[in-house]
Amino acid sequence: MSKPSNRPNREEIKRRIKERKKAQKELRRRQETEGMVLAAKASIANRKSEYESVEQEREARMDAVSEQVKVFRAKLPVLLGRLSKIPDPRESRKVKHKLTVLLIYGILSFVYQMASRRQANERMTRPMFMENLRLVFPELESVAHHDTLDRLLCRIEVDQIEAAHVELIRSLMKGKKFGRYLIDHCYPIAIDGTQKLARDWPWSEQCLRRRVSDSHSRHYVYVVEASLAFHNGMTIPFMSEFLGYEEGMSDSEKQDCEYRGFYRLGNRLKGAFGHLRIMLLLDGLYPNGPIMEFCRKMGWQYMIVLQDGSLRSVWEEFDGLKGLEPKDELRQTWGNRRQRFQWVNDIEYRYGANERKKQMVHVVVCEESWEEVGADSCEVVTKRGRHAWISSEPLDRWNVHERCNMGARHRWGIEEGFLVEKWQGYQYEHLFSHDWNAMRGYHFLMRLGHMLNLLVQYSEGMKKFARRLGARGWIRFVRETMAAPWLDPQEMLRRLSAPFQLRLA
Repeated sequence: MSKPSNRPNREEIKRRIKERKKAQKELRRRQETEGMVLAAKASIANRKSEYESVEQEREARMDAVSEQVKVFRAKLPVLLGRLSKIPDPRESRKVKHKLTVLLIYGILSFVYQMASRRQANERMTRPMFMENLRLVFPELESVAHHDTLDRLLCRIEVDQIEAAHVELIRSLMKGKKFGRYLIDHCYPIAIDGTQKLARDWPWSEQCLRRRVSDSHSRHYVYVVEASLAFHNGMTIPFMSEFLGYEEGMSDSEKQDCEYRGFYRLGNRLKGAFGHLRIMLLLDGLYPNGPIMEFCRKMGWQYMIVLQDGSLRSVWEEFDGLKGLEPKDELRQTWGNRRQRFQWVNDIEYRYGANERKKQMVHVVVCEESWEEVGADSCEVVTKRGRHAWISSEPLDRWNVHERCNMGARHRWGIEEGFLVEKWQGYQYEHLFSHDWNAMRGYHFLMRLGHMLNLLVQYSEGMKKFARRLGARGWIRFVRETMAAPWLDPQEMLRRLSAPFQLRLA
């Protein structure tokens, strides 16, 4: 005789779901009465279309396209001005498409999230799509085959594409578009490395190699990325540093690594923004003496994740000194979390040969708790978390919240950005070209396209679409509009000719 099943039946499952929703509602009500500010969850509404007629839908689609194009066209002069300085290696008498036109076309391929060169060729050259492109971007007199762009990227200095990206960021900084998001009057820049792609065969001599087994190796591309990571969730791609075989140490046959990539990226960042106040947000790979010495030499602040197994001498001094000064502690409620900060300033950290070098560091630990309904029950359970950081500046009860909650915690924004670029339409892990130079060029075009979409998403005019449709939803909404006869040419020209100033929400 078989044993009775322990699995719940349909009625039992429905009852548990109902009880769980009731418990969550009661928890939210109690938290609100206690004065906790609960963060609103971004989710697409589960409802039918709000448009009652074709004209309403046409009006909404024209609004979305015009708001997107207004942002692009506001920054297009800066972009075109910098891209036009790239030397064109082609024979002038054989040139059919201008260099700037080809590069803008490549950026738009990522703006509209084309999955590959073939898909861009097939979709963006359709007559309706081309007609709408020429309507909103008169500079695109014709659309080239993507192989033409690939051949161009094989020959030009693709680093100049990133230089145009940097110039665009500089213009936004000069316009004080990010003023409300600064931390201690510094621009928070997160730096982290990620694998771009991996293959079983060495498609380029620049690829790094990872041994998987005695008979099998993987050849991969690794990039150290820098992004502006603001506390409102806006994480803007900034600069990229590719790790390459030639950058390794030939004498010991070691490959290039993230540390060396960080130093190269840091020197480029200092060269581009010599006097900019910067706060670096770094993960648990970076808490060591040389990195902190490098940041101080550059005049940068930093907040670095401190893991439990890192810098034992610093942890020992922190554990011995914490609690001795009652003023070095802060308890507060942030959102739905109860937090307790403890910090110790002026810890001497020695490193190097015979520990001759030293850095004065400041350590803060945040212990927090929050309540939520259990995953397998309807009871309210208490969750706990713990975070620790090394700060370049002394901590006190007036700056610890800003540096930790508004700054250091948003280092995760760069990792979220990687996931968006890899899995949500930007094809970060796609090769696009087997030429190393062209592959890097497509990468820089992709980061530029992502940055432009972020500026649109966080602009005041587009926020209603982004909130209702989600990040991928509004891009798909605009792409579908460009591919169909929704746009009224005269009305679009009237809207695009009106004065416009970019305002970030």
